[in-house]
Amino acid sequence: MSIGQETVLEANEARVVYNEDSDNPVEAVRSISLDLRKGEVLALVGPSGCGKTTLFNAIAGLIPLQGGRVSVGGIEVEKASGHVGYMLQKDLLLPWRSVIDNVTLGLEVRGKPKGEAKKIAQELIERYGLGGFEHSKPSGLSGGMRQRVALMRTLAFEPEVILLDEPFSALDFQTRILLQSDVKRIIREEGKSVILITHDIGEAISMANRIVVLTNRPATVKTVHEVPWGDEVTDPVAVRDRPEYQEMFSTIWQELELTNGQQGKTMKGAA
Repeated sequence: MSIGQETVLEANEARVVYNEDSDNPVEAVRSISLDLRKGEVLALVGPSGCGKTTLFNAIAGLIPLQGGRVSVGGIEVEKASGHVGYMLQKDLLLPWRSVIDNVTLGLEVRGKPKGEAKKIAQELIERYGLGGFEHSKPSGLSGGMRQRVALMRTLAFEPEVILLDEPFSALDFQTRILLQSDVKRIIREEGKSVILITHDIGEAISMANRIVVLTNRPATVKTVHEVPWGDEVTDPVAVRDRPEYQEMFSTIWQELELTNGQQGKTMKGAA
């Protein structure tokens, strides 16, 4: 699916403050504005502890904003139901449930009839290479297979937007690269719009159409990079062979290094 101009999710001056009414409020996210286009993968990178996960939780409607607005499909995310799917770093599969029963979990919670839920899950399992493992327990699956089940569970209820919170970080390098390619293909086939959090610059460049670089906490948007190859190259492995890949990697690396250096100076001055 090619990227359209339609905006499916938008954050306008989003701000998150913890313990706002206390003597020691912590501003985690400051006035962030960004948009997600239909069919796009948008990656968020930034220094550790900068507020990426807090921003994710706000986008998912899991925590309230202290300023600004986040909307999906034109509806404020707090009022939207089933519009956003959240896939975490850990697969969180229920060990006593089979693959197919884990995939149907979200559908069951939403009241989907069991037979219909099973049919949807079986179609996803067959389509994405886990046919024959329907009745296997998570303990019998590899790390990559478990993450694929977690993705299918997220896809099953057909959210407009999928949030991926470092979904490959717990995997070994080879499995991570292969699963990046697999997940990107699945996302394109399903026509989904995705926001990806990652600490891996290479992963951001090879997976995303645009990369948003965030500052230290309180997180703000430092820069936005659009990959120069657009939809021309979709395989994350092939992307890494392009000369533009290394140029973009170096640019983003330097931006993050500068941000970390500024943080060090600030901490030194405060000491």
